Amino acid sequence: MAAAVAISSTVKYGIIGVGMMGREHLINLHHLCTEGVAVVAIADPHVPSQDLALQLAQSFNWPLKVVNAARKRQDILVQVGLEYRYMPPVAKLIEIVKGGNLGQVKMVAIREHRFPFLVKVNNWNRFNVNSGGTLVEKCCHFFDLMRLFAGANPVRVMASGAIDVNHKDEIYDGKVPDIIDNAYVIVEFDNGSRGMLDLCMFAEGSKNEQEISVVGHIGKGEAFVPESIVRFGTREKGRDGVHTLKAEDDRIKYDGLHHGSSYLEHLNFLSAVRAKGGQAPAVGLQDGLISVAIGVAAQLSIEKGRFVPIAEVMD
Repeated sequence: MAAAVAISSTVKYGIIGVGMMGREHLINLHHLCTEGVAVVAIADPHVPSQDLALQLAQSFNWPLKVVNAARKRQDILVQVGLEYRYMPPVAKLIEIVKGGNLGQVKMVAIREHRFPFLVKVNNWNRFNVNSGGTLVEKCCHFFDLMRLFAGANPVRVMASGAIDVNHKDEIYDGKVPDIIDNAYVIVEFDNGSRGMLDLCMFAEGSKNEQEISVVGHIGKGEAFVPESIVRFGTREKGRDGVHTLKAEDDRIKYDGLHHGSSYLEHLNFLSAVRAKGGQAPAVGLQDGLISVAIGVAAQLSIEKGRFVPIAEVMD
């Protein structure tokens, strides 16, 4: 989590949690130094992570109650880190959808076929009790995109998933990991549109890690990562009328782990911090809450074998 305070012309950042993604944010901010930013504080209970981060920035302890403070203090600007919105091909597809090129969105399909979870500090991501489960810890990003494309809020969720290949031979403190490694998830939205996630975390042989398809009543759009290709066309013009674009963003100075999206996310946040008169963050607390709620509902659906209303987990 990153917090920023504008003092004079320099925006000073504190980073809470400097594991793999925390250090990713530190490096992004280093590449933003010409924009007048400085990292002045880090906090992490894991000493090796602190030591690695200290090679990148000077540090001192930082409070760990940012979200609660943000709810009490309306003058505090909070932006949730759902960086997949900023990947150039995804951002281009968002632009196409919001521009009305596909008409009213009816279906959103997201496929992530990738490698297994990386090793994290103290192996916390191997157990549902720590992460909330694969569909929470990893897939909240995709549920956020579904909601964004659909332009609506989720109503209920149905999921099927299992532990079929990964982590079965691993043991930590006598316990075998319980996180699923593949799933299908269906999300129904309050405007009648539907979303589907196809997740497989033992599919290293995929050309693209993410494939996103959005279908409206007049057209269809697709985004491919990491190829960074976008395709879109209309029903009227058919297959011969499909446009193919290479999605790039010249503002990116550091690609990092997510194809430059974290860098663009920081640019957006910095703009909001510096905006005179206040500027709403691109991704607010409610956006983050709902994306996680969909993941929680999906995990519960697998456990219970039924549709789970979003209201059930939000309550």
